[in-house]
Amino acid sequence: MPPLTYAIDPAHSSVHFSVRHLMVSNVRGEFTKVSGTVNFDPEKPETSTIEATIDATSISTRDQQRDGHLKSPDFLDTEKFPTIAFRSKKVEIVSGGGKVTGDLTIHGVTREIVLDVEGPTPEIKDPWGKQRIGASATAKLNRKDFGLTWNAALETGGVMVGDEVKITLDVEVVRG
Repeated sequence: MPPLTYAIDPAHSSVHFSVRHLMVSNVRGEFTKVSGTVNFDPEKPETSTIEATIDATSISTRDQQRDGHLKSPDFLDTEKFPTIAFRSKKVEIVSGGGKVTGDLTIHGVTREIVLDVEGPTPEIKDPWGKQRIGASATAKLNRKDFGLTWNAALETGGVMVGDEVKITLDVEVVRG
């Protein structure tokens, strides 16, 4: 049986992130537009591949001024780099999930990251006759590794924006 091809369902998928702010709390945000393809072989899941693209201009932290700053050349520079891309290179299966290693490109810089995956769920048939599966994944990255170095020193010591960014993905994919 050949691998099954699924498309990411953007209406039922999300890409969230959190980063320390003023060294006291986490600011959370999301990208609201994600697309991509998953080639999944249930008999040989380690041969599966994932490609995803995020519209960087769809960033939302529920604060228009902050979102504008994140889109600016200080951070994502979405005019010059309108997308964030992920392409898997290796899939490892462990009980209840696995690890997906791949290249993540942000701000024109590509670095390898590892996603810790929960799932996939068993395939189900939706009310419209299409087949769906889902999975969740998490990762941590250092924003400076991607050339996102803007910061401001605080009067009391420390910095305004933390370097570590926590990523949470919830993805539903559909075929048929």
